Amino acid sequence: MLTALRPRRRPRRPGERGAVAVEAALITPLLVLLVVGIIEFSLVLRDYVSVTSATRSGARIASANAGAGPQVCDTDEFVAGCSNTSAPQLALAAATAVQLQGTALNKDQIQYLLVYKANASGYPGSSTRTSWGSDPKADCLASAGCVVYTWVKASDKFRFAGGAWTSSTINACVSSSDSVGVYLRSLHPYATKMFGSSITVSDRTVMRFEPLTASVCSAGTHP
Repeated sequence: MLTALRPRRRPRRPGERGAVAVEAALITPLLVLLVVGIIEFSLVLRDYVSVTSATRSGARIASANAGAGPQVCDTDEFVAGCSNTSAPQLALAAATAVQLQGTALNKDQIQYLLVYKANASGYPGSSTRTSWGSDPKADCLASAGCVVYTWVKASDKFRFAGGAWTSSTINACVSSSDSVGVYLRSLHPYATKMFGSSITVSDRTVMRFEPLTASVCSAGTHP
């Protein structure tokens, strides 16, 4: 009795089976592309968050060391041409903070790090600059108060790579404190290569210097 009440399945015709195969052929590539896109976007987002975290850590350390004086260079760690007056010690402290970051960022993908005196818009150079050019590293080297560090895979360390910022020109007074910017640029290689070989991931953080005491806060009154 129950068997008699069950609906009978109509066998598919050959044409219907072909239509299903065509639909699957059309939809499957889109589903694969969607899944791969989600995976790639997640990996890029991970690197972006890591870069952002690293720049914040570097800027936080730099902003607390306005009176640290000129950079002290070790010839075993820095490339030729590094001199004690080329950069402030706070820039080296920022690079060290980024270097020691325990994030998911693959440091061998880092291209360079910029540490600079930031204008009102958060960029190096004159007050008229409101964005990066096509090459932020070149912008830094052409600006006063900006230094560059590059990542050396062989030693797993940053190295001073150019620029100049005289530490004694920093103003860290309560009412008129300068700002320091940290910019990190990294290259993220795509895992599947479906969207290209790689994409640039970068970010910057700008913070005001923590005030020094009144007797040594203004430019020219500290090392």
